[in-house]
Amino acid sequence: MIKKIILFVAFAISTALILNAQEEPDSLKPLKFEGNTTINFSQVSLTNWSAGGDNSYAFNGLVNLSLNYSKEKNDWANTLDIGYGIQKQGDQDYRKTDDHIDFLSKYGRKISKSLFISAMLNFKTQMSDGKRYDPDTAIISRLFAPAYLQAALGIEYKPNKEFYAVLSPITGKLTMVFDDTLSARGSFGVDPGSKTRMELGGSATLGVKTEIMKNVTFNSTLGLFTNYFENTQNIDVDWKVLINMKINNYLSANINTHLIYDDDIAYMDEKGEHGARVQFKEVFGVGLTYKF
Repeated sequence: MIKKIILFVAFAISTALILNAQEEPDSLKPLKFEGNTTINFSQVSLTNWSAGGDNSYAFNGLVNLSLNYSKEKNDWANTLDIGYGIQKQGDQDYRKTDDHIDFLSKYGRKISKSLFISAMLNFKTQMSDGKRYDPDTAIISRLFAPAYLQAALGIEYKPNKEFYAVLSPITGKLTMVFDDTLSARGSFGVDPGSKTRMELGGSATLGVKTEIMKNVTFNSTLGLFTNYFENTQNIDVDWKVLINMKINNYLSANINTHLIYDDDIAYMDEKGEHGARVQFKEVFGVGLTYKF
């Protein structure tokens, strides 16, 4: 686990320094690169503390990168969002609190001032094993188990640099579970024993990135998907929000939330399967940040 943290920190710092150090040649002027890395750490140490409690520490890191190309009628936006967090309390083993890789590539060909013919590709997965701890420890997710690949064609409305909305009547969604045990269980909506599930439907994606007040940025993406051939009335929801509050050039506070509803993912606990439920995650941190 410590090795994974070191690798994550090294990746965040090296990416920031290398990319920021490069000068942009004339041929790449339509390209715009931006990035933000944040590392949060908290620690509690107790010695003969009469009120009780446990020693603990927690780590959470975020890397947000974007590479955009805009020239004449072409508009191409790419974002990579990586997060990882762990905590340890008392004699417990390390437990994961955040783990995601989210890559989005969106190309638009302008047909009017604010409308584009759009093609979009989105890939999501995680880095390490996810576990359920009560009553017994059990692995419930792994690298590429699940992984999601979604491709969509449609129309994008983009009135300014802060907002976009994409309506895609043709959308393919591929769910991958490349782990034999999880595949055999039928986890994440795949048929038991199968490692993939393909769906065809329609989707809508909305994105907002703006400064809501001085030194406070708001970044949100909302994705909606419905399967044309199965339970069309049940809409999958994937909504992410990141609020970053700059304290100074190197310190910041951030709030990161993620809400998911997927009709194909059953909620599992020690009592068995309970059907789909809303999933929600919130991470708040104060720590070191580097923007480039």
